[in-house]
Amino acid sequence: MGIDQIISMAFVMGLIGSFHCLGMCGPIAMALPMGHRNNSSRLFGGIIYNLGRVFTYSFLGLILGLAGDFLISPKIQNIVSITFGALIVIYLLLPSKTKTVLKISPNQSLLVRLRKQISKFLYIQNNSSLFGIGMLNVLLPCGMIYLALTSSLLAGSAVKGSLFMFSFGMGTFPTMLAAVFFGSFVNQHIRSKLRKLVPVFLFFMAALLIVRGMNLGRPYLSPSLPMHSSPAAMTCH
Repeated sequence: MGIDQIISMAFVMGLIGSFHCLGMCGPIAMALPMGHRNNSSRLFGGIIYNLGRVFTYSFLGLILGLAGDFLISPKIQNIVSITFGALIVIYLLLPSKTKTVLKISPNQSLLVRLRKQISKFLYIQNNSSLFGIGMLNVLLPCGMIYLALTSSLLAGSAVKGSLFMFSFGMGTFPTMLAAVFFGSFVNQHIRSKLRKLVPVFLFFMAALLIVRGMNLGRPYLSPSLPMHSSPAAMTCH
């Protein structure tokens, strides 16, 4: 997949997924310690917070892109992409009771420590703490981020994986920056409605993964992938 295709696909995923982010992570953006700031300083703080998010996105994309480069050949990328997309669709069609049984709970001790650290940063009123909150915010359990990370795994290299997640983060940037200013207007009722749209967002992401894996030769949507790997790429690690 070309660089321009990676940027456009990831940005669109992030832009659409950002409404899910607003429903799930909006309260953190609204709780940022910036009540004492004027508008220009608040804008700068919101940018710093979101840059922290994008930094962690990019780093995780780098790691997974590198892993995918070593572990997944271009031909297998198509199969993995379609498989992941199909599994998401199947999950969405399952009864609620079955979903509850299949739900994977994150490590509670790590999750508690993560939330405690975010809480500490919320009491520190400086730009470093805002950047830290953004960095840690990304590590909270989120199905939308998991899907984006899956795509970075299939990007083909560490650089492309990092670029994918950077572009995804930039796609979420406008909505999450707006949440810093207008979060008070997004009440619990609106966030509840946004959460109900999560299956729609997940289906959209699943469709993208499936179409991408079909190797249709459609730029930006389902680009052709090389079907043969170089000897180096086939080396077992």
